[in-house]
Amino acid sequence: MKIAVLKERRQYEQRVAITPETVKKYCAAEQSVSIETGAGEASRISDAEYVAAGATMVADPKNLLADADIVLKVQRPLLAGEGELDELSLMKKGSVVIAMLSAYSSPESVQQYAQAGVSAVAMEMIPRITRAQTMDVLSSQSNLAGYRAVLEAAFEYGRVMPMMMTAAGTVAPARIMVLGAGVAGLQAIATAKRLGAIVCATDVRPASKEQVESLGAKFVMVDSDEMADAETSGGYAKEMSDDFKRKQAELVSATVAKQDIVICTALIPGRQAPMLIDETMVRSMRPGSVVVDLAVEQGGNCVLSRAGEVVDVDGVSIVGRVNMPARIAADASALYARNLFNFIQPHVDTQNQTVQFNWSDEIVSAALLAHEGKVVHPNFSNAQGEA
Repeated sequence: MKIAVLKERRQYEQRVAITPETVKKYCAAEQSVSIETGAGEASRISDAEYVAAGATMVADPKNLLADADIVLKVQRPLLAGEGELDELSLMKKGSVVIAMLSAYSSPESVQQYAQAGVSAVAMEMIPRITRAQTMDVLSSQSNLAGYRAVLEAAFEYGRVMPMMMTAAGTVAPARIMVLGAGVAGLQAIATAKRLGAIVCATDVRPASKEQVESLGAKFVMVDSDEMADAETSGGYAKEMSDDFKRKQAELVSATVAKQDIVICTALIPGRQAPMLIDETMVRSMRPGSVVVDLAVEQGGNCVLSRAGEVVDVDGVSIVGRVNMPARIAADASALYARNLFNFIQPHVDTQNQTVQFNWSDEIVSAALLAHEGKVVHPNFSNAQGEA
């Protein structure tokens, strides 16, 4: 079977869906791999490295996709009117496209996958079960996003992170608050601690307290009975009541005013990001302080953040960098490419040199949006589409 990998064309995207390491693995499983010329350049991977690993480079995307059985991407394929190239229209009927398809933010695309006759697999919807840990793109990419968020904050911050005792006097350590203690938040805490900052964090999930404190940070939390049911079965935070949000806002407001850096990581899958930092909180911070909003692409946790911009509000820098993992493209691509391989590998039939997906497998079915000309994911059942 032919596996094809396109160059990413969406703004801010520098990752690639395959690396020489995974090319070798696909080839060892007797799969043919073709990659669009220049696909890995932004991730510091040359065409020559791909060729040495066993891939074929193809300059024309139309030729690349014409006979591809599986198409690997980082972000969802471009549709008509979204760019110079309508990537979806070039894919053959019956092929499988696997990517982070962002179906909740672009639900209209789900019907188009069905109409195109492709099987669309959204990697971000892989269930959080033990068997799927090595395929979990949200964890692999969020981990890097949390790390990079601290580096972005350090770059914008006009002071040092750790306490420094010098002959000229002592420099006080930076105080950092992390909002949201999921994968990104915990990595942000760990990175900030490594840099010597004093760190605190908050999250609605009680289980986060132990994780936060194990990393040496202080846990800041509203004491409420509602906390007992603040987590979904998949490990994500739930939407909380208005009363809880009010109490949490008061606690966060009092804490934020004392911080030098605030890193926002709170997200709810399929929903707009919760608004945690209002204008009053921002203006309560001293000049030179920094807010990094990792949720900016889903509306933001800070009311003043702007996607793709660093906003200055009375000397407080609000960092709204888009696609934070892509700012560490080489490592982000390496982890994502492994996630993809680990998803595909169990379905490889080496005897027949084919990939036969088990569409009823709980991992595959949870991530499958469209198949055989129909929208099959229950969350998008209203997006009817027949090929």
